[in-house]
Amino acid sequence: MKIWTSEHTFNHPWETVATAAWRKYPNPHNPAVIGTDVVERRVVDGVLHTHRLVSSKWYFPKWAQALIGSAKVCYASEESQVDPIGRQMILKTINLTFCRHIAVNETIKYVPHPTDDAKTLLKQEAVVTVKGVPLNNYMEDILANTISLNAGKGRQAMEWVISKLNAEVTDFANSAVKQTDELLHQTKKSLDDISHKAMKSFDQIPNLSGPKCQEF
Repeated sequence: MKIWTSEHTFNHPWETVATAAWRKYPNPHNPAVIGTDVVERRVVDGVLHTHRLVSSKWYFPKWAQALIGSAKVCYASEESQVDPIGRQMILKTINLTFCRHIAVNETIKYVPHPTDDAKTLLKQEAVVTVKGVPLNNYMEDILANTISLNAGKGRQAMEWVISKLNAEVTDFANSAVKQTDELLHQTKKSLDDISHKAMKSFDQIPNLSGPKCQEF
């Protein structure tokens, strides 16, 4: 059994990082993950519970495939909890493919940084167990190294998603300003047209006073 742990600090508030975690896939940094499907979603006491099926491609060496088999697509079960009040997001993932010989239990936590509320602390832990095949320790090392490599790519992916979110906010703000300016311009134009028509109509009103009567 191999245990891999890691911590990383994002220079973004928890709300931003948690939103990015939901929109993490697809991304150009983790091309191995090809899909996520929601199996179940519910809210319990204000906490969002989600069960997703994650589809990915794992590229094992041919000698490893000879021991555990091969699969074009690998599947994993992900259980997550998001507590917006407590500001905590926890994801627990376990592999479904090759589970006869391999067990990879991964836990990811996103929490506010303990010393800086404007930052988010990412905690990761993966427990890797290979059994029933030769060279199990060597295969555990390979899997742990792959998880470490993917974790680095995952952090890059999070920054990529966050930059997209920030760009969307900026575009939305610019669009709102543009639409507001256009609305004000159209309103002013309409008021000017109404005022012009009113003045023109007033000028066309005939003089109803008539000639004055002559006094005798």
